[in-house]
Amino acid sequence: MTARTLDLEGARMYLEEAGQGEAVVLLHAGVADSRMWDPQFEPLSRSYRTVRYDRRGFGRTRTVTTPFSHRSDLGALLDRLGIARAHLVGCSQGARIALDFALEAAERVRSLTLISPALGGFRATGPCPRQVPDLEAADAADDVALFNELEVQVWADGPYRDAQQVDPAYRALVADMNRITLELPPPGPEQDLERPAAGRLGELRCPVLIVCGTLDQPRALEAAQFLRAGVPQAGYAELEAAHLPSLERPEAFTSLLLEFLNDH
Repeated sequence: MTARTLDLEGARMYLEEAGQGEAVVLLHAGVADSRMWDPQFEPLSRSYRTVRYDRRGFGRTRTVTTPFSHRSDLGALLDRLGIARAHLVGCSQGARIALDFALEAAERVRSLTLISPALGGFRATGPCPRQVPDLEAADAADDVALFNELEVQVWADGPYRDAQQVDPAYRALVADMNRITLELPPPGPEQDLERPAAGRLGELRCPVLIVCGTLDQPRALEAAQFLRAGVPQAGYAELEAAHLPSLERPEAFTSLLLEFLNDH
């Protein structure tokens, strides 16, 4: 495994890569950093050139405040690594970025694996997490520790469990990854797709796998079902987990992912 940084415009991007073969790029969730892929990184690297990185505002990547695009960062990273086409695996906000990139640069994407996917332009109608009022109060009070704990409840525990029902090591890792994000300065305004993905799903031409956690927030599941309906040829799987099934159910998820990648 090689760890290094790449200087992109306004960012010093931390990344790790291992293995040889077709490239697989892992894009982490908004409450995580590249460590969320610890269970998958080594198994994938046995058959694929596997890359994971911390996006702007996360983990060990450092930035200045400037307008940016996660899609442009991904494209620049692929260019710097000499990767013409890649399988993209994204969770939550990472899935949104992977999907947007596939719509903007279809020729560079071999396949998409979208886990608990966020979806640009989609407006959910289901209930918000019950922690939202407390999150707003913690934000107003600048109580980072409480805000972090509430976000862990929302995304790691999910709406149907309390902390005592969740693996403490998994929960502690999510809390640590999210704490770093909350303590880092924001990287600047993000430039979204001009035409959001929710209205463009019919343009996708690459193989797609959608993975959901059955214990996730209703709004997240609603977005996944919208995506599934819009990409009827996509594969679909559910795991008994909240918002991060690849981290909470690593063996089952890794098996699904390898089967999908090997088939395409």
